[in-house]
Amino acid sequence: MKIVFMGTPDFAVASLSALLDAECDIVGVITATDKPAGRGQKINESAVKRFATEKGLRILQPVKLKDPDFLKELKSLNADLQVVVAFRMLPELVWNMPPKGTINLHASLLPQYRGAAPINWAIINGEKLSGVSTFFLKQEIDTGDLLFTEELNIDENDTAGDLHDKLMVIGAGLLVKTVKAIEAGKYKEIPQHG
Repeated sequence: MKIVFMGTPDFAVASLSALLDAECDIVGVITATDKPAGRGQKINESAVKRFATEKGLRILQPVKLKDPDFLKELKSLNADLQVVVAFRMLPELVWNMPPKGTINLHASLLPQYRGAAPINWAIINGEKLSGVSTFFLKQEIDTGDLLFTEELNIDENDTAGDLHDKLMVIGAGLLVKTVKAIEAGKYKEIPQHG
């Protein structure tokens, strides 16, 4: 099964690494464009780009996801499935492209904490439980049918950074489980409520 991976920060690197360790066929990696950062405005590459470069993976860095040249190149990768981890909203013509669809790993137990900063909100609100969810992308953000979830207790002294690191690890494992289930055709889609 050919997979295109989309992600940008460290959180996504753990998932890409886990997929490679599980011998998944990553035919392309899509990540944010390089940007100047810091006082010296030195060009900064995303964590995913640095990792993908080390692994010799094909990298695409579109400025606009509806750019015809990007869409043509994406289509030419002939992916069966697209995997999104900490990227950005995708237009329907991108997420609807592969025959097996596009899945997302989200750092909350959906439908709780849809959208940006789910880890921070869980800490801010004093939650005792968090986790990760995988689901198929649909039109509205983080609303697609759930595939798998995994819970994690939040310790009393956990910071957002601590929770981030724990969810990054269990999320990578859950993503591999999800991809393998899709490849085998052994999964159930559970509609989200709320």
